[in-house]
Amino acid sequence: MSSAVPEPVTRLIEAFSRLPGVGPKTASRLTYYLLRAPDELSQTLATAIAELKSKTRYCSVCYNITEEDPCAICRDPNREKTQLVVVEDPLDVLAVERTGAYQGRYHVLHGAISPVEGVGPDNLKIRELVARVQREGILEVIIATNPGMEGDATAMYIQRQLAPTGVKITRLARGLPVGGDLEYVDAVTLLRALQGRQEM
Repeated sequence: MSSAVPEPVTRLIEAFSRLPGVGPKTASRLTYYLLRAPDELSQTLATAIAELKSKTRYCSVCYNITEEDPCAICRDPNREKTQLVVVEDPLDVLAVERTGAYQGRYHVLHGAISPVEGVGPDNLKIRELVARVQREGILEVIIATNPGMEGDATAMYIQRQLAPTGVKITRLARGLPVGGDLEYVDAVTLLRALQGRQEM
């Protein structure tokens, strides 16, 4: 950066730029916004970031993000204890919870198998999943990895690892989005919708 820009400003722009989805222009806009904003906003943001790291941890049961261990979902006695939804990231837990339709528990992998990015099965919480299925008497594992090469590879690997346990393994259905027009749907999505059709 130019020598006309003070070092603290440059450092914050560089820090914002390292966040996913934040390019140099957005990082600059955020930084200069904070310079103009009331001091209270900057202090609140700094405290929230510090507490994000100091007051959260991974649940020792499901590996979701929590303040208390085990997390609220794992501690909830009203949750279905024999059913697990396996997701890639903690954000996926929020997505499933928003539906209000699932009352079981979760297992967070913290990623997907991606040889290109150097992520193999040992980098994920798959061993812990297999041990949990055996230990807790899980009857159904619902694999909810993202559709795509990495998610599909992860789902297939999990299926192979869980096969000896005899647990029922299902995968989220994939197909046409609600409100979508058939003419705009890509061929792969349409093919999966045809393959996953249900009797009416």
